[in-house]
Amino acid sequence: MNKHSILIVEDDDLVRESLYDVLTVEGYDVVAARDSGEALEAMRAKGPELAMIDLRLPSGSGIDVFRQVRQIDPKLEVIMMTSFATVETAVEAMKMGVVDYLTKPINDDELRLTLQRVFESRQLKQENESLKQELSNKKSRFHHIIGEDAKMQKIYSIVEAISNTDTTVLLKGESGTGKGMIARAIHQNDPARKDGPYIEVSCGAIPRELLESELFGHVKGAFTSAIRDRMGRFELANGGTILLDEIDALPPYLQVKLLRVLQQKEFERVGDTKTVQVDVRIIASTNVDLASEIKKGRFREDLYYRLNVITIGVPPLRDRKQDVATLVKHFLQVFSSKTKREICGISQRAMKVLIDYDWPGNVRELENLLERAVVLSEGDVIDLVDFPENMFESTNASDAAPALPKSSLKDGLKEPEKMLIKKALEQVGWNRQRAARILNINRTTLYNKMKEYALL
Repeated sequence: MNKHSILIVEDDDLVRESLYDVLTVEGYDVVAARDSGEALEAMRAKGPELAMIDLRLPSGSGIDVFRQVRQIDPKLEVIMMTSFATVETAVEAMKMGVVDYLTKPINDDELRLTLQRVFESRQLKQENESLKQELSNKKSRFHHIIGEDAKMQKIYSIVEAISNTDTTVLLKGESGTGKGMIARAIHQNDPARKDGPYIEVSCGAIPRELLESELFGHVKGAFTSAIRDRMGRFELANGGTILLDEIDALPPYLQVKLLRVLQQKEFERVGDTKTVQVDVRIIASTNVDLASEIKKGRFREDLYYRLNVITIGVPPLRDRKQDVATLVKHFLQVFSSKTKREICGISQRAMKVLIDYDWPGNVRELENLLERAVVLSEGDVIDLVDFPENMFESTNASDAAPALPKSSLKDGLKEPEKMLIKKALEQVGWNRQRAARILNINRTTLYNKMKEYALL
């Protein structure tokens, strides 16, 4: 049964009742009106999806009623009903936004087909609007983080979802994936803390004998070199956020102290008996498997569960290859500006090598590579000769042919373009018209692109 709602505006009682009966039998939710007044009242009360309006009404023209109902609902679909003598007027009305017209006497089969076509078109427009909204909501950049991959979009959503909470967050991922940037994004997205301090502590970079003092501070005379009172990182982060990077490097006795901070928001400075209260959001990050560390007796299980309230797994760059081209474009712009070099793009074969490479050092490795390439490049287009020798042996870059003519960044983006087109087609069941609308190109352009990329 249909669930669509229809308003009939017809002054002829016989025609109005006949249409009401036919459409009701078809399963539509129908309301009927004799004139413009009843029509406007029904619009406000029922909010129909479609209106069938007689072109000639005793209280005014159907065009006037059309304008009035559209003011109430600009997305209302309207079909005009007319006699053979006024078809030209009906066609003119279609130019104003009427979706179709029916000539009297109205044939039941024609009526059914017309309504089916109108509602199918309406559904398609709604789906397209939804898809466009989804695409517009897709963030390529989020607090200086760059990534359009679905895994990154999920991370952005989590960061936004926890923005108004003090929830502890554990970031897990390989070195160079951007855990620090995500931690900073959590801080910047927190309306209560974004104007407060943001403190990063690399637990693995600080000598163990100094780590407690660095985190919690000390008082004068606590140890030989303690010549004055000193605030620790937790006190400095009061009212803001602290990132404990490489949390796995925290020694057991400090894990106990951190557990107390998580539970009670308090601690004592080294050598002091006075308890310090702090209001700090704690984010921890690691590139090791903490569950495995627990089994080895290196990490406290109770601390792990305190830290593991919200876990964000940061994907390695090799698992988000579609972001490589976007990152390359970004870093080339950054380093071109920084070094005052006029780098206008990257060759197609160089881009292919970057996309095929596994990036063991992740985004940090890509960033360092491109900075080096921009500094050392002798031309205005980055090519393989600008990369370290033998760096890409696994991608057969060393076997590449002698230098080819250099090309623009546009050529280097062909593969990502192919992936986007294929994804759009798959999303709509390979319907070219709908895919073209999603991609904001015409069908001819889409067809040519499909032919070029062997997607036909």
